[in-house]
Amino acid sequence: MILKMDRLPIELPKPTNPSANDAAAVQELLGGKFGEMSTLMNYTYQSFNFRGRKKLRPFYDLICSIAGEEYGHIEVVSYTINLLLTGVSKRGIDPTIAPLAGGVNARNTYHFNNSGQTALPMDSMGKFWDGSNVFSSGNLKLDLLHNFFLECGARAGKMRTYEMVSDPTARTMVGYLLVRGGLHVVAYAKALEALTGVQVTKLLPIPDLSNDKFPEAKKFMDDKMHLKLYTFSQDDYKQAALIWHGNHPEDGQPLEVVQGAIPGHTPPDLDEEPQLNAPGSDDYEYDPQMFADMAKKMGISL
Repeated sequence: MILKMDRLPIELPKPTNPSANDAAAVQELLGGKFGEMSTLMNYTYQSFNFRGRKKLRPFYDLICSIAGEEYGHIEVVSYTINLLLTGVSKRGIDPTIAPLAGGVNARNTYHFNNSGQTALPMDSMGKFWDGSNVFSSGNLKLDLLHNFFLECGARAGKMRTYEMVSDPTARTMVGYLLVRGGLHVVAYAKALEALTGVQVTKLLPIPDLSNDKFPEAKKFMDDKMHLKLYTFSQDDYKQAALIWHGNHPEDGQPLEVVQGAIPGHTPPDLDEEPQLNAPGSDDYEYDPQMFADMAKKMGISL
């Protein structure tokens, strides 16, 4: 089961230049072949389908831990897209002035036609993500090899998106994912080493470019986020530590397993977009004082 928390793994700055086309580019990191939806669903189904769990528990615990983290990754990419789309059309309730006219020239009109200028489960060209991106062969060695390849492909995509989009919102998010995705690359490499004896970590990094080249990634490296594997469970998946131990293959620092989740930050409160009827509650009449009185009685902080 997933314990949902109203937090994002990092604090996202507000965009300096909101852009529908930047948002379209970032969509690749959400619903592309190597996007966060693919990593989430690959590892989730591999964990659901894992056979021989008692015998191979450390590998199961590792895959489950990373699957748990990927849920937060799709959320932080989605919020980045949402922030980049916030305010890119003319706000108001008068449809005659064509407030969505700018959407005609946007690379991805789905953001205007089919959502409230918000993220959708698709790639940068508007192709919706589907289950054919899930690889769950049932063979542990093959699944781990695929996961290693998937994370390396995702790393390449993040680097390219970073080079496409200069806004600090996108670059902060990409810098974070480069560090955490890099950890997942190392984790699957170490799992393959434990299973086969082949020194896969000697291949790293793939692509052959240090995270230190990306200022937004370096700050997370300085916080040692490339060393900490979170289990995203208070009590379970402890045997992941039997794989995630020793030193990092790139900088030699000691690896650490943290029981639980990344502390996180409060998600941004997205502004309303009335021209898109988002959220469309203008005609809903309610008494704010009623909620305040109920919250006081129930001990809920508004």
